[in-house]
Amino acid sequence: MAEQHLTEDAFSRLDKVQEIQGISRPSQSYWQDAWQRMKANKRALFSLYLVLGLILFTFAGPFVWDLDPALQDVDQISQSPFAARSVVLVEEYQPWYGESDAGQNLRFIGVPTTQHIRLQWDDRDDAYGFRVYRSLFAPGSTGALGLPLYETPIRQTHFEDRLDLQPIEYFYSIVPLDRLGRELDSVETIAGSTTRVFTPNEAREQGLLGADENPVYGTEYRLALHPLGTDYLGRDMLSRLMHGARVSLSIGIFAPMLYVLFGVVYGSTAGFMGGATDQLLMRFADFVVALPFLLFMILFKIIFGIGPGESGILPMLFAMVLLLWPATARLVRGQILQIREEGYISASRLLGAKTNYLVMRHMIPNTMGVILVTITFAVPSVIFTEAFLSFIGMGVAPPTASWGSMCNEGIKTMLTHPHELIFPALLISITVLAFNLLGDGLRDALDARMRNQE
Repeated sequence: MAEQHLTEDAFSRLDKVQEIQGISRPSQSYWQDAWQRMKANKRALFSLYLVLGLILFTFAGPFVWDLDPALQDVDQISQSPFAARSVVLVEEYQPWYGESDAGQNLRFIGVPTTQHIRLQWDDRDDAYGFRVYRSLFAPGSTGALGLPLYETPIRQTHFEDRLDLQPIEYFYSIVPLDRLGRELDSVETIAGSTTRVFTPNEAREQGLLGADENPVYGTEYRLALHPLGTDYLGRDMLSRLMHGARVSLSIGIFAPMLYVLFGVVYGSTAGFMGGATDQLLMRFADFVVALPFLLFMILFKIIFGIGPGESGILPMLFAMVLLLWPATARLVRGQILQIREEGYISASRLLGAKTNYLVMRHMIPNTMGVILVTITFAVPSVIFTEAFLSFIGMGVAPPTASWGSMCNEGIKTMLTHPHELIFPALLISITVLAFNLLGDGLRDALDARMRNQE
């Protein structure tokens, strides 16, 4: 046999073959390929990070901002985000009976504060009394004088306001009255901004002044910080949003897991059995679809003995699990009907594979993409349903916080304090949008047919 000698040219060709093999695409599993395609979708990747941020906000946030969501700060009720927190120490309240000076128009006596606002004005010969109005808006812009606070007797030309004073600007109007109590044409208006003040006793209750510390009047202190403001009861909005997220996201994730799991089992059984069994099971699913959700929600509240004003989380979960699974069952059934006709299923049957093995090893794993996408789209739907039910008073009831119940409370004050409604509604919108975008990204990443179109 003749000897073969490897030339230099042969070695160069071998190096080229190895180089070509080295730059070929590495082998990837189905899930590795799906993750690569998911990372290439910037919108889906952003939504994934947003969902992770919401989870951190929900479960790690209360450990960072550990303020009790039920704690009331009565000195900061309905405060807007990052509102002024300065407060001035003043003496305890002393009764006031007006000043003796005359010859001046409507004026403030002293500095207007949240402790009291004192007004004095001139008497009129044709006046048999005066009516005092208070408004948050200038009367010239609205034409209304505001809230009637007091009607003085004849010859009284002073008034002290102590009604729910806040550190904002007030407009006071004084209208003279005739002997029949009718208003005369002349109106005097004055505007003034109030200063937030504390007395020594109030400062000690808030921990701003020590028990044995002598008060220095005029000293400025800082109240507790509420980054997102407070609600109408003085509760911290940030803390309530975090604890409300626990309720909303827990229901939004736990309920879909339950009814999607049931839908997977139901749909895979119907699709694999086929024939009359399949038809019977799917007709029952069609019947469940026709059942009204709100009616069953009300029935379950009655069955569980939950009265008005009580939390309806348990009836809500029961209604969702019992009524929302048919959509998942239909999707899984369609996938199983398609997969059971594949060649590898027939080969497994010929090799003696049992039904349980075929379903658990081949069929359900090949429907995981559809299942994950279904769960992702179901989460925002359930969150929105919980928010709607809590908004109409059938879901989570106060004082338990959820985004829906917070929207229900915030709508009462949305004209004067819109932050109480905007923040929970914004979080609901962001969560629903994030999960919908994530569902779109998962659908594209897990669909093998999308890979052929790239």
